[in-house]
Amino acid sequence: MPEAWSRAEVEATVSSYFAMLEHEFRHENYNKSESRRHLMQLLGGRPEGAVERKHQNISAILLELRFPYIPGYKPLRNYQQLLFEIVEDRLTANRDLLLRARLDADAPAAVPTVDDILRRMVMQPQLSQRSVAVVRDHPPVARRVDFLALEARNRSLGDAGEAFVVNFEVARLLAARKDALAGRVERVSATRGDGLGYDVLSFETSGRDRLIEVKTTAYGNETPFYVTKNELEVSSDRAEEYQLYRVFEFRRDPRFFVKQGPIGGAFRLDAVEWVARV
Repeated sequence: MPEAWSRAEVEATVSSYFAMLEHEFRHENYNKSESRRHLMQLLGGRPEGAVERKHQNISAILLELRFPYIPGYKPLRNYQQLLFEIVEDRLTANRDLLLRARLDADAPAAVPTVDDILRRMVMQPQLSQRSVAVVRDHPPVARRVDFLALEARNRSLGDAGEAFVVNFEVARLLAARKDALAGRVERVSATRGDGLGYDVLSFETSGRDRLIEVKTTAYGNETPFYVTKNELEVSSDRAEEYQLYRVFEFRRDPRFFVKQGPIGGAFRLDAVEWVARV
């Protein structure tokens, strides 16, 4: 059995991860491999795979604390309690990082221009069940600020993500030589209001409706997102037509994956709020 990580090793690993996270929020280029090699020299013997997994553990902890993670490190759970405690303490004390995260979550967004929008759709991550919203086993840091919810309320980001999906749908239908259908693609959240349970009305090449709910984040594809009761109901009632487009890394390298049918059948739904009635 591998030797347990010491406090000094964990401290060094968290410091390395947070240094990279600072670059993420500044939108600066950095070299993950170089950072990992430097860390391995400090650790003196830990193999690269073990260091990689520890960074993935940190990503999982940040998500539990409702904070963005580094997209290149896929969240990996089953971490040691010491790691959680050090990450939480460092994050709570790092006022500069918390401020950058708040500014990043609130920042206006523009619809990105890409070379070939039809190549922006990717396969859904290979996970058994993805979380839409995570139960707050651990409270958010920084006086209970939920940075993921803060970003989800960024109307500018949501609007830009929906416009990006409209552009994709028009391009998809034009490529299929369905020009008339392409001309009917509509961002209904803007033209009819946001109470329909979906954001974009598009079409299959057969002419059947495609009802698209768009969830956009500037963070990684593992980031939980939030759904409403109405969205859940419409996705179930009109399952054959309903598709959820999860747009991720929107500000840097926008991509998305698609899941058709009831949201509750494709994702694990965890309640984050309850209404208590007298």
